Amino acid sequence: MATSTFAAIDIGSYEVGMKIYELSKKIPFRVVNDVRYRLDLGSESYSVGKLSMETVDKICEILMDFSRMMKEFGVGNYRVCATSAFRELVNPMVVVEQIYVRTGIRVEILSNAEQHFIGYKSIAAIEVGFKKTIQKGTAILDVGGGSLQVSLFDKDSLVSTQSLKIGSTRIRERLKELEKTTIHYDELVADFIRNDLDVFQRLYLKERSIQNVILMGDFLTDTLFREQAADNIITKAEFMNRYEDVVSKSEVELSREMDIDPEYASLIVPTMVVINSFIGIFNAESLWMPGVSLLDGVAYDYAEKNKVLKSSHDFDNDIVVASRNIAKRYSSGKSHLQGTTELALAIFDGMKKVHGMGSREKLLLRIAVQLHDCGKYISIGEVAECSYHIIMNTEIIGLSTEERHIIADVVRYNNTRFEFSRVFESNLGVNPERYLVIAKLAAILRLANALDRSHYQKVKGLKAVLKDRELQMVMESDQDLSLELALLADKVQFFEDVFGITLVIRRKKALKEV
Repeated sequence: MATSTFAAIDIGSYEVGMKIYELSKKIPFRVVNDVRYRLDLGSESYSVGKLSMETVDKICEILMDFSRMMKEFGVGNYRVCATSAFRELVNPMVVVEQIYVRTGIRVEILSNAEQHFIGYKSIAAIEVGFKKTIQKGTAILDVGGGSLQVSLFDKDSLVSTQSLKIGSTRIRERLKELEKTTIHYDELVADFIRNDLDVFQRLYLKERSIQNVILMGDFLTDTLFREQAADNIITKAEFMNRYEDVVSKSEVELSREMDIDPEYASLIVPTMVVINSFIGIFNAESLWMPGVSLLDGVAYDYAEKNKVLKSSHDFDNDIVVASRNIAKRYSSGKSHLQGTTELALAIFDGMKKVHGMGSREKLLLRIAVQLHDCGKYISIGEVAECSYHIIMNTEIIGLSTEERHIIADVVRYNNTRFEFSRVFESNLGVNPERYLVIAKLAAILRLANALDRSHYQKVKGLKAVLKDRELQMVMESDQDLSLELALLADKVQFFEDVFGITLVIRRKKALKEV
């Protein structure tokens, strides 16, 4: 059985860690090395938006150490990820370039949606426990240094996910001066985050019942609950006992008791208060801490994409469902979205030899269809522009920042004139491949959307067949398509310009050509 060695590196808010894994189809994951360096990036990033030269020097030193370790273990592939501490820098790409020039290691800055989706994948690596848990109302609380991600599941589907800027390091930095003036630091933290929790509860919980809570965080099982957790599960009562014990102690006491650095200990109380506050609005009686980290998720993602393993959970469907829920929030028509999705995917599949795009672009098309009408909630007259801004300001779990840009542009040019030179000039920071993907997906979306112009789903079936340089689209319909066919001319012209083919549209019974 072929075995590969992979390293995952996480540059986090308060430490830089690396795990080296042996991956094989027989035993998908085996950790052969786990090393962490304490490095407080969050204090600088969240307060001044910059990293000092000394801090960048230290990152480079650590990565060079990791590089030597990877050579010793014969690592074939690796991935280095940075999270919120890098996202909040005023000059993140400058720092990334400095690190690359000095170490030869390229750091990838994950969007918040990517970060927590990968973290969520690390839980899914525990196939049996995860699959069983999310059949009922479940919340995943992923507590990081910069933010907290709350993901809600019901019946094996991701219902919604939201990021709140109440991470442990961020809270500590915001309240460090006030902490000196109070003897009840836990109450101060609770007051600080209360408004965020109230808004979340009002908008996303409503009558939803949460029976299971999954906790993620770097020191939950390793430090806080190493004695209480049996099979990494604790009851609500056990959590409360530990909570009362922890919040009554100083950083020095916690540091001594847990044998950890005082700076590390300063994050304990904010973390516990955040978790306790959410438990207060959930109905769960027990909490599962699977003991996984972002590093495990990075390895899982690599193994899945390289076909070392095949997950029983459909992660792409989670992204689509999350997008569908965003569309629902903005009152988009469910039937129109479903009908347009079927048409768009039929066109996409029928011309694979021409467009050269893969499964990821197909996923982006599905999401663009779901969100192309959301701007009507704000303005019917400016639907394209409003949809663009909604997408750009809405977190979609599992998508990179670049992919969200692609979807937003595709939706914008669904109803806005696509002037090739101007669009290219306005996207000078975009590589040509992305520019072409935007044009191709916009052309398909325009055509599919126009075929349901009346929103009555008149086209019941569509088959797209490519013959030489001609794409024949055969539609099944027993209704009058005069409106749809009359308004197709400009969509067809744009489609042909983008793909360099002739488009012929026919009805299955009475032939109609455009």
